Amino acid sequence: MMTDPIADMLTRLRNASRARHVTTSIPASHLKRRIAEILKAEGYISSYEVVADGPQGTLNVTLKYDQNRQPALTGLKRVSKPGLRVYRGHDRIPRVLGGLGTVIISTPRGLMTGRDAWRGGLGGEVLAYIW
Repeated sequence: MMTDPIADMLTRLRNASRARHVTTSIPASHLKRRIAEILKAEGYISSYEVVADGPQGTLNVTLKYDQNRQPALTGLKRVSKPGLRVYRGHDRIPRVLGGLGTVIISTPRGLMTGRDAWRGGLGGEVLAYIW
């Protein structure tokens, strides 16, 4: 049994990026699918697809690299954990690397980046930092 599936997803992405793999497979869920959408929209991954094999399915993520094989995804950090949840109001949303990175926040309107949550005046649970 996995206690933190988001941390597992981030670890799989981090390991695949450091090993310079082209793709990685992750057990799928709606939350992980939404995180993959955000990563694609922010330019950290090339693409993702959900393969329906079994009851849960698999999320196949294609990583993004530049012409020198340097990964677009250089760092991921899980912030709010099952043992210690981290919540922030819209006026205290953290910035990653002075705004160069991305914060993923779970708000009442769903998962979104910290920038979108700030524009919408929403706070929520800070899930991860990505740079």
